[in-house]
Amino acid sequence: MINTYVGYQAIARDMAKSLAQVEKQPTVERESEYYLKNITKVKSIEDFMDDARLFRFAMKAHGLEDMAYAKAFMVKVLEGGIDNDQTFANKLSDTRYREFAETFNFARYGETATVFTRTQQGTVDKYVRQTLEQNAGETNEGVRLALYFQRKAGTIKNAFQILADPALTKVAFTALGLPASFSSANIDKQAKFLEDKIDFADFQNAKGTGDFLKRFTALWEVENGTSSTPNVALLFAQPTEMGVSMDVMLTLQGMKF
Repeated sequence: MINTYVGYQAIARDMAKSLAQVEKQPTVERESEYYLKNITKVKSIEDFMDDARLFRFAMKAHGLEDMAYAKAFMVKVLEGGIDNDQTFANKLSDTRYREFAETFNFARYGETATVFTRTQQGTVDKYVRQTLEQNAGETNEGVRLALYFQRKAGTIKNAFQILADPALTKVAFTALGLPASFSSANIDKQAKFLEDKIDFADFQNAKGTGDFLKRFTALWEVENGTSSTPNVALLFAQPTEMGVSMDVMLTLQGMKF
């Protein structure tokens, strides 16, 4: 297994090149081409749900692949939109649903919801990044977690945003040397501990995020004992699906902070 920090740096030091390699994968090229060719034909939520291939692509792009089966749930997310605090998407603590509803904003734009760059090439770009992270996870889950944290770091403003996301929680707990059992503590106590230990302003710059991920990868190595010999080519192999714990995700979906 590839050393975590070496594997992470092999990808992150030239992210544009890493993404370009993933874009050239036959499956990624094929699915992206289909998506771009057909997404503008979607004029309603019903159209979206009727094309399973398009819908799965969009769900994966937003990190929601594990919920692609839950079409009724996603219809509710889309129907409410995001224009007031009481909509279904806005009440869910997992911000991925709000981001999905914002990208495919049928509630606000109706038939023209798919004409925007964020809906077209923007979604393809997210799909490529998600695939990159999945590929990395095939070699070393720690690399995938580090890449995910790097991508989300600039959006992290408080402890509850970490605790609402299982992957961010895993990185933070590992970096702070916390056992998984700490997640059973009172949520406010968990948040207070994270706030005492983390300066969230550090995540607004590359150095602060990088320093935190150095600590994470070092402690991940201690816990998981990965090899020190990297094989960067393995990072770009075709991925096998890897999901977030459904029990954890559904529990956190019900929490609003």
